[in-house]
Amino acid sequence: MELNINGEVRQLDEAYGDGVLLWAIRDGLGMIGTRYGCGAGICGSCTVHVDGVATRSCVTPVEAVVGKEIRTLEGLQAADGTLHPVQQAFIDKQVPQCAWCMSGQVMQAVAFLEENSAPSDEEIVDAMKNNYCRCGCYVRIKEAVAHAADLAQEVS
Repeated sequence: MELNINGEVRQLDEAYGDGVLLWAIRDGLGMIGTRYGCGAGICGSCTVHVDGVATRSCVTPVEAVVGKEIRTLEGLQAADGTLHPVQQAFIDKQVPQCAWCMSGQVMQAVAFLEENSAPSDEEIVDAMKNNYCRCGCYVRIKEAVAHAADLAQEVS
């Protein structure tokens, strides 16, 4: 079975074909940036992009994404090592505490900013509200998403 992950066609053992995308990515392909949180599609720690849409990989069947473009946390960094503006903003604003949710927070923020490059604080809160943070870093997350929008504007 083949999956298009981060612009590369990767071979996946057929045994993962009946499962969910999270375990195919983590166990089948060894890409551990995508995190397991609740296993029910609620918390958002497992968020990846499927054809540009933020998607909960813990409840997404592998068979549903065959032939689609999947992007994980590992696919955000540029080939030259430059971090994505969202990754840089999360570092600049010192968002991570325990980091349980961070890959999902980053992936949700990237998808959101690709749709809305100049969001208001209210739009940021609304876009990020279904990604949970056990440590309660919501203020820093909001600040980082706003900062990422500014960084992306500087680059373009």
